[in-house]
Amino acid sequence: MLTHTDDRLALLFGADGPLAECLTGFAPRPEQIEMARVVADAIATGHNLVVEAGTGTGKTLAYLVPALLSGRRIIISTGTRTLQDQLFYRDLPTIGKALGRPVEVRLLKGRANYLCRYRLETLRDGAAEHTPAEALRALPALQTWAGRTRTGDIAEVSDIPEDSPVWPRVTSTLDNCLGSRCAWFDECHVFAARQAAREADIVVVNHHLLMADLTMKEEGFGELLPGADAIIVDEAHSFPKVAQEFFNISVGSGQVYDLIGDLRSELVGAGRFDTDIGLTLDAVRRTVDEARMALPQGDGNLAWAEVANEFESCLVAIVDTLGEVQTQLGCLDHEHAGLARCAERAGSLLTGLGEIMGADDDIGLRWVRRGRRSFTVNVTPLDASEQIHSLMAGQSCTWVFTSATLAVGDDFRHFTQRLGIDEIATRQIPSPFAYQDIARLYLPTGLPEPSAPDYTDRAVAAMRDAAQASDGRAFLLFTSHRALRRAAELLAADPEFDYPLLVQGQLPRSRLLEQFSRQERPVLLGTATFWEGVDIRGHGLVLVAIDRLPFASPGDPMLAARLESIRSRGGNPFREYQLPEAVLSLKQGVGRLIRDYDDYGVIMICDPRVLQKSYGRAFLASLPAMPQTRDLEEIREFFASHSGDGS
Repeated sequence: MLTHTDDRLALLFGADGPLAECLTGFAPRPEQIEMARVVADAIATGHNLVVEAGTGTGKTLAYLVPALLSGRRIIISTGTRTLQDQLFYRDLPTIGKALGRPVEVRLLKGRANYLCRYRLETLRDGAAEHTPAEALRALPALQTWAGRTRTGDIAEVSDIPEDSPVWPRVTSTLDNCLGSRCAWFDECHVFAARQAAREADIVVVNHHLLMADLTMKEEGFGELLPGADAIIVDEAHSFPKVAQEFFNISVGSGQVYDLIGDLRSELVGAGRFDTDIGLTLDAVRRTVDEARMALPQGDGNLAWAEVANEFESCLVAIVDTLGEVQTQLGCLDHEHAGLARCAERAGSLLTGLGEIMGADDDIGLRWVRRGRRSFTVNVTPLDASEQIHSLMAGQSCTWVFTSATLAVGDDFRHFTQRLGIDEIATRQIPSPFAYQDIARLYLPTGLPEPSAPDYTDRAVAAMRDAAQASDGRAFLLFTSHRALRRAAELLAADPEFDYPLLVQGQLPRSRLLEQFSRQERPVLLGTATFWEGVDIRGHGLVLVAIDRLPFASPGDPMLAARLESIRSRGGNPFREYQLPEAVLSLKQGVGRLIRDYDDYGVIMICDPRVLQKSYGRAFLASLPAMPQTRDLEEIREFFASHSGDGS
């Protein structure tokens, strides 16, 4: 039986409704109306909901309309800044106008996006350590802007690149923020943004900010969640991983370096710097350098067992020298807020290092992340689902999770179990696109097992043939950087492959996508960063080729520990974790192809295991239903049949 809400939604989403009047190209979609109804019902009745909405459903409108109509206070959390900006600057104003219901909406970003007046003053006064010339050159323009900005949002400054070294020096982190002790607190842009958000009807945040609020890791800046009637988590497939990270204990070399630099600046500014403490600070920096040199060369993650005893000895030395810093700071008066905060930071680093070095390996995994010039030591709980569930249950509000990739087949358990949720309403809404007519799944013949030494070369040769059939306009996606580099080498050396080649790593991701959209017949080679969050509509992208089924690397220590934990309780780690993770990842990659009703194209999966192994059925069952072929000639004919579609 239709309710008044159902009737109203049908009218709003109808061909002659207000959304059609305000939105260019809007067309009624039964799938969109269905999702809007289940979201409206969840908000009205207060029950939690997980809804997978296939590509093309129009899920953003499907949750925004009932959110605005509800008259409730809603927090919307996204996984990317791109979607945050789209919601705030485009979707919410347009929908509010269409509904005739203007609402108070706030966009809240992480603190690194807001000017810190205290740190700007420190930099201006010349107390900051080792300031690059480029940062100093940007100071006059920054000071002028600082005098007129109302929000402090650094996105307002268009003439200073976002990767400029000045930004980390004039924005704060949770570590170096002085909080309410800061002389500039009454003019703090972060505090003002959070206070304004608390008074808004709808607040747009990201998953990191949401978790920071849930775990109360931003004390002194006002919580967002009290008073929220509903939290809508978009791009929810990435939420469990973000949530898990908040239960990490980690200490990074960068944190120690930043502390030493800030402490030196604060001591100089307070007139308390002397030779003795200078020598101690140098000793701390030296012990961190030695620890970094003690690690094996390269980047990536290392299990604790792989770390040499020399590295652990270096960590002990860092603890000793930081302890000396803390002792020397204890001899100073702490009326100076900056010095007091540095003393607290030194204590936090010492506590973190102590917890990591003494952690129980049965409860959490100790591991090291290596960068080219940095490292981070960590202890991560093997299963944080209980903690996550406890945080969610502690909020008296409705939770709605949505994404295009949440279910394996029609099973949501992999997603809900990672959040510790036993009972929750789920709904799967298929894509409205006619994949049977506009798409093909190409599974080439003749390729060996992915473990074969020549697998990458032969897979790239098959990809090359498919890219020639599509006349470029292709994403060739790889599960490893090694395969990516080999593919770039092979295709660049092929005289018959005369397509513009765009390779991940040659330019920033945004520039590569910009060039892909502008050029004719481009071929882009990428890894995981291009598997999601890319929205290229029309006929500029008609082939997405994937080299292997995206199983996570067995060498990753976190994965190995998680699998062992599942095995130790009698579970099947492959079926319970590795397979569903890979299926969801493949769904993300496949989702790059068909983005609109006029799109067409081919999904190519090179990995023969998708047909040869029993688990291959799980991958195929999770993809949109489309005709399969193993014949390259059929692919050529398919592309030829669409050659007059504006391509």
